[in-house]
Amino acid sequence: MASGGCCTFLEILLAVILPPLGVFLRFGCCSMEFCICLLLTILGYVPGIIYAIYVLVALDSDRHEREYYTLA
Repeated sequence: MASGGCCTFLEILLAVILPPLGVFLRFGCCSMEFCICLLLTILGYVPGIIYAIYVLVALDSDRHEREYYTLA
Protein backbone atom coordinates (compact mmCIF):
# COMPACT_ATOMS: atom_id res chain seq x y z
CA MET A 1 0.00 0.00 0.00
CA ALA A 2 1.30 3.45 -0.85
CA SER A 3 1.56 6.21 1.71
CA GLY A 4 -0.80 9.18 1.70
CA GLY A 5 1.90 11.60 0.54
CA CYS A 6 2.77 9.41 -2.43
CA CYS A 7 -0.88 9.17 -3.49
CA THR A 8 -1.30 12.94 -3.19
CA PHE A 9 1.80 13.48 -5.34
CA LEU A 10 0.48 11.14 -8.04
CA GLU A 11 -2.94 12.80 -7.99
CA ILE A 12 -1.35 16.24 -8.40
CA LEU A 13 0.88 14.95 -11.20
CA LEU A 14 -2.18 13.54 -13.00
CA ALA A 15 -4.04 16.80 -12.34
CA VAL A 16 -1.34 18.69 -14.23
CA ILE A 17 -1.47 16.28 -17.17
CA LEU A 18 -5.26 15.84 -17.25
CA PRO A 19 -7.01 17.85 -14.52
CA PRO A 20 -10.31 15.94 -14.26
CA LEU A 21 -8.46 12.65 -13.85
CA GLY A 22 -6.72 13.74 -10.65
CA VAL A 23 -9.99 15.00 -9.19
CA PHE A 24 -11.80 11.85 -10.31
CA LEU A 25 -9.37 9.64 -8.41
CA ARG A 26 -10.03 11.54 -5.18
CA PHE A 27 -13.76 12.38 -5.35
CA GLY A 28 -15.34 10.13 -8.00
CA CYS A 29 -17.13 11.00 -11.23
CA CYS A 30 -20.45 12.31 -9.88
CA SER A 31 -19.06 14.80 -7.38
CA MET A 32 -19.42 18.56 -7.67
CA GLU A 33 -15.62 18.98 -7.65
CA PHE A 34 -15.25 16.71 -10.69
CA CYS A 35 -18.02 18.49 -12.63
CA ILE A 36 -16.52 21.92 -11.95
CA CYS A 37 -13.05 20.71 -12.91
CA LEU A 38 -14.34 19.15 -16.13
CA LEU A 39 -16.18 22.34 -17.08
CA LEU A 40 -13.14 24.51 -16.36
CA THR A 41 -10.89 22.18 -18.34
CA ILE A 42 -13.25 22.33 -21.32
CA LEU A 43 -13.34 26.13 -21.13
CA GLY A 44 -9.58 26.43 -20.65
CA TYR A 45 -6.83 24.01 -19.76
CA VAL A 46 -5.01 26.28 -17.28
CA PRO A 47 -8.09 27.11 -15.12
CA GLY A 48 -8.78 23.38 -14.94
CA ILE A 49 -5.24 22.73 -13.67
CA ILE A 50 -5.44 25.51 -11.10
CA TYR A 51 -8.79 24.31 -9.77
CA ALA A 52 -7.72 20.66 -9.68
CA ILE A 53 -4.56 21.42 -7.70
CA TYR A 54 -6.52 23.70 -5.35
CA VAL A 55 -9.13 21.02 -4.71
CA LEU A 56 -6.57 18.28 -4.16
CA VAL A 57 -4.39 20.31 -1.80
CA ALA A 58 -6.83 22.58 0.05
CA LEU A 59 -9.71 20.17 0.54
CA ASP A 60 -7.31 17.42 1.63
CA SER A 61 -5.94 19.53 4.49
CA ASP A 62 -9.48 20.58 5.43
CA ARG A 63 -10.51 16.92 5.59
CA HIS A 64 -7.66 16.08 7.97
CA GLU A 65 -8.67 18.97 10.26
CA ARG A 66 -12.27 17.72 10.34
CA GLU A 67 -11.10 14.19 11.17
CA TYR A 68 -9.02 15.59 14.03
CA TYR A 69 -11.95 17.48 15.50
CA THR A 70 -14.27 14.49 15.27
CA LEU A 71 -11.74 12.35 17.15
CA ALA A 72 -11.21 14.93 19.89
